[in-house]
Amino acid sequence: MIRPMIATAALVLTTTTACGADATTTGTDAARDGFPVTLENCGAQVTFDAPPERVVMLKSSAVPYLHALGVMDQVVARAGDYPADYYDAATRAELDDIPLLTDEMDTSGHLQISKEVVIAEQPDLVIGEVDNLSRDTLDAVDIDLLEEPAMCPEGVDDPGFEDVYSQLEAYGRVFDRTDEAAQAVTDLRRRVTDLETKKVGKGRTAAVLYPTVGGGVTYAYGTRSMAHPQLEAAGFEDVFADVDERVFEVSTEDLLERNPDVLILLHNAGDPAMVEKSITQLAGAEDLTAVRNGDVMAQLFNFTEPPSALSVDGLERIIDRFAQ
Repeated sequence: MIRPMIATAALVLTTTTACGADATTTGTDAARDGFPVTLENCGAQVTFDAPPERVVMLKSSAVPYLHALGVMDQVVARAGDYPADYYDAATRAELDDIPLLTDEMDTSGHLQISKEVVIAEQPDLVIGEVDNLSRDTLDAVDIDLLEEPAMCPEGVDDPGFEDVYSQLEAYGRVFDRTDEAAQAVTDLRRRVTDLETKKVGKGRTAAVLYPTVGGGVTYAYGTRSMAHPQLEAAGFEDVFADVDERVFEVSTEDLLERNPDVLILLHNAGDPAMVEKSITQLAGAEDLTAVRNGDVMAQLFNFTEPPSALSVDGLERIIDRFAQ
C-alpha cells in the first residue's frame, strides 16, 4: 500500500557575510558576496560558503525552483520519478540532460538507491532525504542535504502560497541567484492574484483526497496541507477545514456526511481514470454529490503538495476544470 508522505515543516533562512571584505575584490570573489548563507532546514543548520556546483536530486520537488533560477545545469545526477506532465518543454529538456541514477521504488513508494552510488557523484549538495541517506549519513562525508520544507518532520502550522515564495527566495540565496528569485516570485504572485479573482468554487464545497487504487485506505487533507489554501484560492469551501492535520485516514461514512460538491484526487502515477474509479466504486459513493454530478478530478500529487510553483499550476488546473 502506498501512503502519501505526511511530514511537513518550515524552512528558515539567515544570511551572514564575512567581515573585512576587500572592497577591490573582483571576479569569483565578488560573486561570493553574501556568503556564507545558513539555512535552518528540518531542524538543522546548513551553511554554504559558496553556491553549490554539483547537486544530486533524489526527489522531484525542487525542480520548479531550480528551473526558475536557471541552475538546473548544476544538477549532475537525479534519482526517482519525474513525470513529464509536471513540466514544460524547456524543463523536460533540462531533465533529459541529467543522468538518471535509478527510478526504482519499493512497494511503499520509497526510492531504492545505495549511498555509494550517490557519493560516487561527488556532490556538494543532495536535495531530498531518503531512508538510507539521512542528513547524518551525508554529514559524515561532508555533503550538505536540503529537504523541501514541506517534507520535514516538524510540521507547518499554516501552509500557503507564501511558503512557495519564501522557498524560491531561499534557493535564490543558496545559488546566488537573488535577482532571478525576486523576478520569479513577482511572476508567481501575479499569477496567483489573477487566479484568485476567478472564484470558480463560490458557493460550492470541496475535498482533496488520496485514494488507494485497487482498494484500501482513503486519505484526506486538512488545514496543514497545501490542499487547503489551494481550495480557498479557487473559491471553494473546504469540507475538512475543521481538521488541524496535514493528511489523515477518512472513512466513507465521514465523506458521505460531509458530502463535498467537488472531489480532487491526488495520485503519484498511473491512469487518472483508475484513480477516479477507486472513489466512484466505494460503497455508497453514488450518494456523493461530486460523484453524482461527475465533479471528480484526478490530479498528480505535486500539483498540490508540497508547496511549489507546481501548486500554482495545480490551482490553475482546478480552476479550468471546475469553471462554471
